[in-house]
Amino acid sequence: SVLPHEFNALHETLGLPSQEQPECHAVSCWEDFVYGEEDFVLCGAGWWRSRSEGPASRTMSRFDRALQSGWEERMKLGLFRYHLGELQTRILPGNVRFVAQLNIQRGLERRKPQDIQSVKQKFDPQQFHFNKIKPEEILFHMVRSKLPGTPDCILVVINVSPLEFGHVLFIPDPALCLPQILTQELLKFGLESVLLSAHPGFRVGFNSLGAFASVNHLHLHGFYLDWELLIETAPGEPLCPTLNFHFLRGVPAPGFLFYSEGEGLGALAHNICRVTDYLVGKEIAHNVFVTRGTAPGESSHSETRSGIRVIIWARRSCFGSKGEAAFNVALCELAGHLPIKTAEDFQSLTETAAINIIQRYLLPEPQLSQLRGQLVTLLTE
Repeated sequence: SVLPHEFNALHETLGLPSQEQPECHAVSCWEDFVYGEEDFVLCGAGWWRSRSEGPASRTMSRFDRALQSGWEERMKLGLFRYHLGELQTRILPGNVRFVAQLNIQRGLERRKPQDIQSVKQKFDPQQFHFNKIKPEEILFHMVRSKLPGTPDCILVVINVSPLEFGHVLFIPDPALCLPQILTQELLKFGLESVLLSAHPGFRVGFNSLGAFASVNHLHLHGFYLDWELLIETAPGEPLCPTLNFHFLRGVPAPGFLFYSEGEGLGALAHNICRVTDYLVGKEIAHNVFVTRGTAPGESSHSETRSGIRVIIWARRSCFGSKGEAAFNVALCELAGHLPIKTAEDFQSLTETAAINIIQRYLLPEPQLSQLRGQLVTLLTE
């Protein structure tokens, strides 16, 4: 439960009168989800089925129950822009096994992306930001227990234009008005949330400015996708083995890969943000994707997902709100999950066409090769 002083502080953040309880429409008002490392699901999260079979029922962790029950409650109350049922899903024929999903309403009804001109653009209070969300959109505070000196908590909030089941945003104190530049404090919560879920398909991601972030106010995405992705098992070429830093190959969008089996998440978040800070400094747009996966040298046929993979894609910047017809290329699409905007594209899209769209947004090979060398130097200094 939330203490009165925390309640009032959050009300000030959200611009609400501090003495009055918000009108919650029978929603259980924000709870604290307090957790520690003992809650991490470090083994037993795997797919345990062939790729050709459909979604499987599975056990849920305490985190899964808190997120899913709150999310479903708010869907019933009509707090989303549209009702999200089970999405029509098509695995595109081919080696990549892209997961295409028809989500017409997100294409039509999501908030228009903000006008972004730079990866380093400052926060603009005149634009939409998360101090403007309705209080009942908050599911809970995520509170790390017994760790003095770390930020107390972040908000876990519904994404009102969901792309999949359980789509939420992880947001540090909105009153800080931080721009969309990844911080290690927020990323550590994102890494921990993947380990707190018992579902191998709970994913977390980040879109930088210029990489289809639609709101310039710091946030991560989290959602369930009940399908395997090639990036979970694709091989990694070691770049800095001592830091578990690799180059991901054998996928449509090659990228930089960190791997961890749950240890040293603070150091991992620090190293990832050294990479993303470097990209921000060079005005290179980027997407980050966190998923359970196999160790980079392990057999790609392994069913267990013993660790977490964090993939960073440095990519061409897109400024202005132009997008592709079939799908925009952001964190999901680079990972092999394609939310499609029209029924026609959903039925006709081929693996070759999808790869062609994605590869238009990748850095040219000479620039990517140069960047590989620069990042190895940066991380080994």
